[in-house]
Amino acid sequence: MACLRHIMVESGSIGKVLVELTDENPETVEKFLKILPVEGRANLWGEEIYFKIPIDKIEPENPRQVVKEGEIAIWIENPSLCIFFGKTPVSTAKEIRAYSDVNVIGRVKGDYEIFKKVKSGEKIKVAIADQ
Repeated sequence: MACLRHIMVESGSIGKVLVELTDENPETVEKFLKILPVEGRANLWGEEIYFKIPIDKIEPENPRQVVKEGEIAIWIENPSLCIFFGKTPVSTAKEIRAYSDVNVIGRVKGDYEIFKKVKSGEKIKVAIADQ
């Protein structure tokens, strides 16, 4: 089992938000950790924030389209960090759906709804939080 690790997601409108990494997709998590720190500009798609990350290719590792509020994932089709805090345009009444398969890498600790404050184009920074 992977040791407990955290990343910090930060922007001007939300401050710092702690994310607990999962051991559901260890290869994806390790690949992501190697590129940190990273930053990008927020794209909004319904209640999802995403931005491209500097990874050439992500292999499917327990891929899924149905996600939970507060989950953080890597989009497989075009490697991007995705932060889900509510419904997307392809969600159904009963579930939150990603556009296509993602590998979930973590979950927001605390109130994920704070991401509703993020504006399109806002700078998002992600770094390792563990000391």
